Amino acid sequence: MRILHTSDWHIGRSFHGFSTLDALSGVLEALVAQVRENQVDVVIVAGDVFDSAAPSAACYPLLSQTLAALADEGARVVVTSGNHDSAARLGFQSALLRSEIAVVTDPLSVGTPVSIDDEHGPVHFYGIPYLEPAIVRHLWEGVELRSQAQTMQHALDLVRSDLARRGGRSVVAAHCFAAGVDATPGVEREIRQGGLDVVPLPAFDGPDYVALGHIHGRQQLSERVRYAGAPLHYSFSEEGKPRGSWLVDLDATGLASVRWIDLPVPRPLVTLRGSLDDLLVDPRFDGHDEHWVRAEYTDATPQPDPMRRLQARFPWCATVVHQPAGVRADDGVAYSARVRAARDDGEIIEAFLAHVREGEGASDAERELIRDVLDSRSVAEAAK
Repeated sequence: MRILHTSDWHIGRSFHGFSTLDALSGVLEALVAQVRENQVDVVIVAGDVFDSAAPSAACYPLLSQTLAALADEGARVVVTSGNHDSAARLGFQSALLRSEIAVVTDPLSVGTPVSIDDEHGPVHFYGIPYLEPAIVRHLWEGVELRSQAQTMQHALDLVRSDLARRGGRSVVAAHCFAAGVDATPGVEREIRQGGLDVVPLPAFDGPDYVALGHIHGRQQLSERVRYAGAPLHYSFSEEGKPRGSWLVDLDATGLASVRWIDLPVPRPLVTLRGSLDDLLVDPRFDGHDEHWVRAEYTDATPQPDPMRRLQARFPWCATVVHQPAGVRADDGVAYSARVRAARDDGEIIEAFLAHVREGEGASDAERELIRDVLDSRSVAEAAK
């Protein structure tokens, strides 16, 4: 049996104020083509199908069209809900979907598999929706569920108990934060409390393969426990990270092989650093006009209207950050002491400019302007 492991589609998520629906639609079309080309039998979507609990109306057609296209290619589809999803909204239509598509959102279904046969017999797919301890602990009386780690351990115990009765090969799809991985800053919504909610790797013992979601970059915790990551980049902290899916083969005895399949990146991310003038004209930055750009300009002082000016060269410039190249060394003299030591208004202004501009005082042109203003004020006061 051949399985494609994907996750974290986040349909409806924006990127620095830009919609990603069109880009995601194109990537999911490529994923459907990969299912066809690789003769995939089962597609797993391990949670965070939508980006919010209340996605906009435009998000639903993309999901339904993609699921239908996967089924049209002859694949069975197993979808679980993640911490971004509303389990109720994602699951309400599950009874109306085609028989080839299973959407697992009910915590009480944990331990009951979707069983799919190949020439070697059944493979049992156990979907585990995202389980918030405070919400689900009342479902299993007598079991202490104060952390996600405990809750996931209990869910996997239910899987192992059912599997012991059924026998055969098995795959788990779950959405959680497993030990041994690092979150991508600013991307994954936090589902940990200190270290209590990190699920230890031994909790996943038993199944032939564990398809995890939640972490946006691909991760391999063991040969049989992996994260596929998101199909799009949703933060500049993901710059350079590949996007794709795991292609998993099971043989008669269990896991046979796993290999990575890259997905296309519609608009690569790039961080450009230099003075604002260099960013605007330097030829070394040519070729980035179709990239998502994070511009870090290194001028000592903030420059006027940098976003508008940079977007004239880089239409997809999404964020601009002022990061001065040099940081003023602290000489131990407080700003208030500098002001007290000033001999006239011109020196007070000079001290202020140096204080707010990382040590850079007035330029010659600025000094001339300051002198003219101060002289004008002196003349005006003398005429009173």
